[in-house]
Amino acid sequence: MAAQCVTKVELTVSCENLLDTDIGSKSDPLCVLLMCSSDSQWYEAGRTEKVQNCLSPKFAHKFVIDYYFEIVQKLKFGIYDIDNKTIELNDDDFLGELESTLGQVVSSKKLTRPLVLKNKKPAGKGTITISAEEIKDNRVVKFEVEARKLDNKDFFGKSDPYLELYRQTETGWQLAHRTE
Repeated sequence: MAAQCVTKVELTVSCENLLDTDIGSKSDPLCVLLMCSSDSQWYEAGRTEKVQNCLSPKFAHKFVIDYYFEIVQKLKFGIYDIDNKTIELNDDDFLGELESTLGQVVSSKKLTRPLVLKNKKPAGKGTITISAEEIKDNRVVKFEVEARKLDNKDFFGKSDPYLELYRQTETGWQLAHRTE
């Protein structure tokens, strides 16, 4: 019996020009990854974090998937505007989706496509970019960061600062982590 050809890949998702479905603020997008099982049923494989008031989010959460070289793995990336605390998506605004295969994403390394609505019409000018990188090194680095005497950027109350860490990849700089 032949061994299966498999490797782990990390998918990073970002979007541009999402539909704005909120009144008085911008959409609060989140990306849901759906995968198609061998019996053609879609199941949820993971979700990114919600990005507040942003029409061009760079999601910090990565999807780690086993990539089987000889199997067609269908993926669906759904973008939703999250305005409540429930985990259900049917009560949130749908901003668009992309259906692709993992092979298409991996072979492109960086795949940018327009988002489409459920009726397959364009979701405005919205686009989604998925970057794929094979995981070859699983070493962990820990460090602590502290900030002091930051400028107050809010008129009322204090600012809500956070830190974003980026790393260099073959396809450019990529968001690796965002603090709270």
